[in-house]
Amino acid sequence: MKLLIDAKAMRVVFAEADKDVVDFLFSLLSLPVATIVKMLGKSSMPGTFGNLYGSVEKLDCTYVVPGVDKKAVLWPTMVPSAANTTRSSLLLPVPSSGQPRSFFQCRTSNGSGCCEYVTDTKGTRCPSCRNDMRVPLKFVPPEASSTGAAKGFVKEVVTYTVRDDLTVTPMSTISSITLLNTGGVTDFSALLEKTVRLGYAHGLEIVKASLQSKTVLTDVYLGNKRPRGCA
Repeated sequence: MKLLIDAKAMRVVFAEADKDVVDFLFSLLSLPVATIVKMLGKSSMPGTFGNLYGSVEKLDCTYVVPGVDKKAVLWPTMVPSAANTTRSSLLLPVPSSGQPRSFFQCRTSNGSGCCEYVTDTKGTRCPSCRNDMRVPLKFVPPEASSTGAAKGFVKEVVTYTVRDDLTVTPMSTISSITLLNTGGVTDFSALLEKTVRLGYAHGLEIVKASLQSKTVLTDVYLGNKRPRGCA
């Protein structure tokens, strides 16, 4: 992603981004709130969702409806997203989230199983044969299939403009000039171009900044360089 920086004001005017970056940004819309809280950490989560997450964590199982697993709330299953690519899944799975999801099946005394039932909780009683479901199954995620179809949300042949507030539009010369004018840029000699790579750390920072700021790119990539007192 290429940032166009106003060095005088120390802010990002806009960024030039490719398909991978835009797919990542759009894929944030599909993240469950609990997943965002877990990624950012309860203490650093803006607002009060961190308190809700902590309350579920601490809630004794005595108060939970029988058969309901707290993990379903704390670690919700991700709904497949149209923006699911290598770059857009940058934040998933979270490195500290534990083992990959597992599934289990029962096995009867003759070695066969009830193929119509499967569970993600080891030891669950099979509704058919009443045996415990403990035989592990191998889960193949959709990404492992090679369908040959285009992945992601936006087309690859287009370059996109990402504004400081994460507004995304197809890039054009006219729109770039308009952004410079609306952004109040008067000294073009103060404009600098900087190429940055979007990694896991910056991905988390973008998620956090997008929840509390309208100058996301500036906060993430220039936050420690801005003069004190700048909004």
